[in-house]
Amino acid sequence: MVLSEKMKDRIEMAAAALLIGAAVVGSGAMAQRDRDPAYQQAREAGLIGEKTDGYLGFVSSPSPAVKALVDDLNIKRKAKYTEEALVNGATVEEMAFRTGCRLIKERTAPGEMYQAPDKSWKTRDASQPLVDVRCP
Repeated sequence: MVLSEKMKDRIEMAAAALLIGAAVVGSGAMAQRDRDPAYQQAREAGLIGEKTDGYLGFVSSPSPAVKALVDDLNIKRKAKYTEEALVNGATVEEMAFRTGCRLIKERTAPGEMYQAPDKSWKTRDASQPLVDVRCP
């Protein structure tokens, strides 16, 4: 069986998408287990939380150290969203929003802060968090 160049390109792109997807899922699980202690402490203290746009936000005025930590994490998130957007034929904002939905629904723990669709900060409890109606 002879594959055309176009078919080879499609197969290579599909394989790359699967590998990146697996890396994203794996890195997300690892990040949850191996959170930076300063980041974990800021989340537990309610200083920062997950925003609807896929980035971390400040619930209250941050210290310079917390601001630097969150800025660094948000830069890394944007880089990951950019990679995912290229693979999935989406915009960076679409990938960030989808991930924001997932992070709020699946990764926030009771007691942690998240941003509701109206942009107010909520404390996660045992019930389902409030998410944008556009969330998958």
